[in-house]
This record gives sequence, structure tokens and C-alpha cells, in this order.
Amino acid sequence: MTSVAPTNADLALGTPSASEPGNAPRRFNLNLRQSGIYIAFALIVVLFTILTGGDLLAPQNISNIVVQNSYILVLAIGMILIIIAGHIDLSVGSVVAASGAFAAIMMVDHNVPWPLALLITLVFGGLIGAWQGYWVAYFGIPAFIVTLAGMLLFRAVTLMILGNRGIGPFPDEVRTLSNGFTDGYLGNIGLGALGGADLFSILIGVLAVAAIVWTQWRARAGRVKYNQAVEPLAMFIGKLVVAAAILMFVVIQLARFRNLPWVLVLLAVLVIGYSVLTNRAVFGRQIYAVGGNLQAATLSGVKVKSVVFWLFVNMGVLAGVAGIIFAGRLNQANPTAGDSFELDAIAAAFIGGAAVQGGVGKVVGAITGGLIMGVINNGMSLIGSPSERVMLVKGAVLLAAVAFDVYTKRRAGASR
Repeated sequence: MTSVAPTNADLALGTPSASEPGNAPRRFNLNLRQSGIYIAFALIVVLFTILTGGDLLAPQNISNIVVQNSYILVLAIGMILIIIAGHIDLSVGSVVAASGAFAAIMMVDHNVPWPLALLITLVFGGLIGAWQGYWVAYFGIPAFIVTLAGMLLFRAVTLMILGNRGIGPFPDEVRTLSNGFTDGYLGNIGLGALGGADLFSILIGVLAVAAIVWTQWRARAGRVKYNQAVEPLAMFIGKLVVAAAILMFVVIQLARFRNLPWVLVLLAVLVIGYSVLTNRAVFGRQIYAVGGNLQAATLSGVKVKSVVFWLFVNMGVLAGVAGIIFAGRLNQANPTAGDSFELDAIAAAFIGGAAVQGGVGKVVGAITGGLIMGVINNGMSLIGSPSERVMLVKGAVLLAAVAFDVYTKRRAGASR
């Protein structure tokens, strides 16, 4: 039989070569464990858009969802890394409060310049993380116990710093980071029935779409090169078109209101940076190795204790960032700040696809999980639901997400 050499079109489309011996045709199977969270998010948005008569997707409301949930999303980035490594952090809410109080004391009571005060606050958060990381990584105390103690300890530190008073107001620059928006550098353009929108914000959206398309295409080409399974080209392009349309819709809505929130810019930088860390860097692969199989990671030469220690340091720094954002948004540091933030961050990570046993999870998934919680809060508030009903729905969503994770694991194990 005459063999047929694969063409460039075959390679580009991911079509297996007929001449490769033993190479069975690759089938694409939808991975519900990875894609289910995004499908659920889309359904939740559609549901609340209908229930609110479209108010959920109004320009001002989209901006409110981003600003009001920014500090939880920052915490979710650090929490997903902790959970991937097989640990948990119950202290982040108290660290948020302590960091905000520490920043307020410096900027308001002692007139420390705000850039220096912010830097010192991040160091303060990192030191708290190092304290907890030491007990977990090097002393061997379970993270649950260490951070439970930290939740009490650092709430006490907050009370000692503030007493029973709030400290404020913060400098304008700090408030701008938390509540401000980018300027209209290039002016507005007309969008027909949509009215005007900031041109600079729209250009940023176009660049973001181009970056997503380029990175996804490169990733697909890499999988094709190594003969890994890829989805059909039509489905791949369809997913990119849908993602680009959603992103541009959100950007245009924000540009129609007051342009891009600065916290969204900060979040974008963090998501990109931590996604590169987890997907490309050696340290990121070590995090997954530690959470996936601790014994194998140790035998492979991974410095497990060092990895765990630096994960907690990182969590402390991000809690410091969240503390600054939250205090700046309220324009005041108060003793009750950060209450239950740790639960929201943990919920965001698990809803976003993190596995209870560790070793699984993505930064983008944690952000999506946090946004699901934010949309539920916002949507139910718009339709006038009482707070107990909101808690009921959020608890049910969290339970469903974890149950789905356990179910897919059992199903995968049974199919082997």
C-alpha cells in the first residue's frame, strides 16, 4: 500500500497522519471538569440578565461588579495556589484587616508618603505569610491549624492597631487605585445606538483579544506538533470568537461608563503574571507536583518545604494588596474589615475548579469562580432577594461545585 505523506493542512488542522504506524485517530472529548465552570458562569449571567431585565449587564453595573469584588479576586489568586499545593489559608480575612490598619497608621497618623507606605504594607503582609509558612513548611503543623490560629492572632493585631476606631481618610492616589478609572486619553468615539465610548479603552480591549488569539493559537500549534489531541479547527475558532465577543462587550460597556477601573488593570496584570508562573515557570510546575503527589515530588528533587513556604509568603503579599484596595475603597481602615473574606476566596477557588485533594486548578478558574459569586451577589441584590437567600444560593453553588469535582474524579477512575 502506498503511504501518503501528511500535508501542511493536515498538520495545521491537527489531522493524524495515515502513514504513522499505530497512530489511532485522535478524538476530541469535551472536558466538563475544565469547561463546566465557564458554561455555568455563562448560564448564571444569562439567568440574572433575564431576571433583572438586562440591568445586570448595564455599563455601570458591570463596573460595580468588578470594583466590588476586586479584593476577593486578588485573594482568590493566592488561595488557588495554596489549594493546588494541598493546603488551605483561613487567615486571609484577618491579614486583609491588619494590612489595611497598618497602611492607615502610616499614611494617616504618621504622614508616610503613600508609595513608601504601600511598599511597607506589602512587606508587612509578606512577613505574616512567612510566619505562617514557617510553621506549616518547616515545623510540620497542618496549615488548617496554623491559619486558624492566624485568623485569631491577626484579628487581634488589627484591634491593637486600631482599637475601636476607624482611621481615614486615605490619600487621593490610594482611593483612585480602589475606586478610580483610567482617563480618556484619546477621547470618545461614536458607537451608534450605544452612544459614545472611550477609544483608549476599546483599543486596550482589541489588544487583549489579539493577545488571547495569539497565545491560544500557539498553544494549539504546540499540541499538534507533539501529536496531542486538539478540538476541531471550527470549534477552536468558534471558542475564540465567543471569548473575543464577550471580552469586547465588557470593555465597551466599561468604556461607555467611566472607562476601565484601575483595579481591573491591576487584576489583569496579576492574572497574566500568575498564569505565566503556573503554566510556564518551573516553580509553577513544582506547585502542581507538590499537590498532585507529595512523595513523588520529593523523590524528584522538588524542595517541597521551600515551595510551601513561598506560597504562604505570596498569599500574605496578596492579602496586603487586598487590604489596601478594600481600605481605599471604604476610605477608612476599620476593625471589622475582611470579615469572612477567607470563605469567599476559598469558595472562589473551589467553584473555579480546584480539587479538594490538591494538584488541580487554574488562576483563570479561580477568577471565574470569584466572578460567579459576585454575579450571584449582585444579581440577587438587583432583584431584591434577602441576604439569607443569597447565602443559601452561594452555599448550594459551592456544594454543587465540589460534588461535581468528586463525581468527575470517580467517573475518570472508573473508566480506567
